[in-house]
Amino acid sequence: MLNWSSQFGICCFLDNNNYASIYHQNEAILAADALDSLSCQAGNAFSSLLQYHQTHKDWLFGHLAYDLKNETFPGLSSHNKDGIGFPDLFFFRPRIILLLSTYEVRIGGWEMDENAARDIFAQCAAMSPHDLQHTQKGTIQSPLDKQQYIDAVKGLQDHIHRGDCYEVNFCRENFIEDIILDPLSLFQRLNSVSPSPFAAYYRTNDLYMACSSPERFMQKHGEVVISQPIKGTIRRADDPVADEERRIELQQNKKERAENVMVVDLVRNDLSHTATRGSVEVTELFGIYSFAQVHHMISTVKAIPAPGVPFTKVISQAYPMGSMTGAPKLSVLQLIEQYERSRRGLFSGALGYITPDGDFDFNVVIRSMLYNAARKYLSFTTGSAITYYADPVKEWEECLLKAEAMKKILEG
Repeated sequence: MLNWSSQFGICCFLDNNNYASIYHQNEAILAADALDSLSCQAGNAFSSLLQYHQTHKDWLFGHLAYDLKNETFPGLSSHNKDGIGFPDLFFFRPRIILLLSTYEVRIGGWEMDENAARDIFAQCAAMSPHDLQHTQKGTIQSPLDKQQYIDAVKGLQDHIHRGDCYEVNFCRENFIEDIILDPLSLFQRLNSVSPSPFAAYYRTNDLYMACSSPERFMQKHGEVVISQPIKGTIRRADDPVADEERRIELQQNKKERAENVMVVDLVRNDLSHTATRGSVEVTELFGIYSFAQVHHMISTVKAIPAPGVPFTKVISQAYPMGSMTGAPKLSVLQLIEQYERSRRGLFSGALGYITPDGDFDFNVVIRSMLYNAARKYLSFTTGSAITYYADPVKEWEECLLKAEAMKKILEG
């Protein structure tokens, strides 16, 4: 499927890598070849998306960039460097969609009949494995070195001490300039080293993303909306006994539990603005889930949107997601702009799809590599939650841990 899609200038491949979850709808989804698209910057992006969906009543695939904060919180702005250049919002209507489940693949699309679907299936089945191309090595740079990062964390803790915020997600970009690579090979290597339930390969002409995200931002299925924020991370151990001890250590860690509760409260508040009264509930708190390199603490918050509320309103009221901002949201969005040195763009945004009925499913764009082929610029960003009791050195080490899989691919 993925190899076949590489012929198209616009495509989106979503893969859950066989992670078991009651919320998964498909094992993998491929949308390819845009009939038309919507691209816009913050200002009237969500209303434009709603109109685009109402006009076509079709499947839409695309992204919401972090800097839509400037629309959901009027008065904010983004002035830091952006080496990639994804628009704040981009969605396309695919000509072809493939939905892969355990025992079948469903193929549909614009003017698709059975013969055309069988032909696409045959083409996919006949594809040879993608010839992984060598990634040109380059020097990984960052606008924040270790000492600058630690100083920034201490500055944010001063704001917390003064009561400006309780918790802030602070991020650091890594980038390589003048690099030529094959984005599909990059994704396949990343997905092999770090398979995740919200993995994605995304292309809009010269802009690419290889994503191994473990986190769901929000899903609407029927009358129910869920959000599954992650707060809490610990490195896995090779020995099974030691690995189980790590799980227990994370589950009992007071700092991680406090961070998780903060973001759960923030999500509950975000969802309450569009929910039927009394419908917001936490269905799982402090769940521990295992991934290739780390264990994560994940909670699930559920709500039922009030009748007549547009799906875009449900999304925008919770955007940007609390796990990538902090609390209170407006204050930390201002601090993030002040202390970070790169514009986040698609990083810590969301990628996913919207169905003809207005259901949707979006991930959180983390553990991702972004590439602008025209500029030959590669970027990947990692971060962590800063609280008053956070150890700046340990937060630095957490950023390095989260970047490990991506650096492993680039450095060998």
